[in-house]
Amino acid sequence: MSNNESILKKAQLLSIHEKIFRCPICGGSMKVERSASLECENRHCYDISKQGYVNLLNHSSRTKYDKALFEARRSISGSGFFEPLVEAVTSRLIQELKPRESEKLVRLLDAGCGEGSHLSTIRSKLGKYSVVPDVLGVGMDIAKEGIVMAAKTSPDSLWCVADLSQSPFADRQFDYILNILSPSNYSEFRRLLARGGALVKVIPHSLYLQELRTLFYTGTGKETYSNDSTIELFSRHFEQVDTERVQYRVVLDTDQMKQLIRMTPLSWNASPEAIGQILDEEMEVTADFMLLYGWNEE
Repeated sequence: MSNNESILKKAQLLSIHEKIFRCPICGGSMKVERSASLECENRHCYDISKQGYVNLLNHSSRTKYDKALFEARRSISGSGFFEPLVEAVTSRLIQELKPRESEKLVRLLDAGCGEGSHLSTIRSKLGKYSVVPDVLGVGMDIAKEGIVMAAKTSPDSLWCVADLSQSPFADRQFDYILNILSPSNYSEFRRLLARGGALVKVIPHSLYLQELRTLFYTGTGKETYSNDSTIELFSRHFEQVDTERVQYRVVLDTDQMKQLIRMTPLSWNASPEAIGQILDEEMEVTADFMLLYGWNEE
């Protein structure tokens, strides 16, 4: 398929769902124009890229989340490292969706989607159940490199480079929002969620990658981790809250360990000597997550 054909195909998908967008500059409604761009009523215009994503960012963004990190994350995801976590999230969504069988479309936003592997996998798993007639997957991230990768590999979802504090979506457009190991903006989440919709936030639990934390930070005061403040903040924004812990251990070979080191921000402030200790050996590491569910009843 040529670049023009690819852009036109994505423009068609965007056109079907253009009402979910609002201009991040003026808040105006948006439409897909013939020039294969997303344009608001006040003429603020955003082109659809040849890869099929839309960059709705109004300022330059510098981030440590680069192409190498996202390639490593995709490799780790492909190894099955996150599979029990993704399965837990999917199972809970299935439970939530069962009473809604008559609805034709479920809108699922991944806020902070990275390279898109979590959203793509969850959407694929949901599609295998009869209780979910159709799922629109929408991924947004401030890191362009991640969105480029997501758009190339999962063209059947909508992908946007965007700032969560100025999210380019209209009010109450999403049935569910995923926020997996990524920063939050609870006022925006409440604005974007439909009545009865739910936020699924995944945060590290105390033992997440404890082996790396011990090697990297023993004696620094950073060798232990607590998510109590995050849970408390979450509970302040949602009256109805539920939690679930997902914990398991995974053996990673030497190549996978290298990818894990590239992927995790835990390595950013670690010394080269500490990182060197674990690059040439297989290791069993702990995956430990807290899943927070909050419902928008307004």
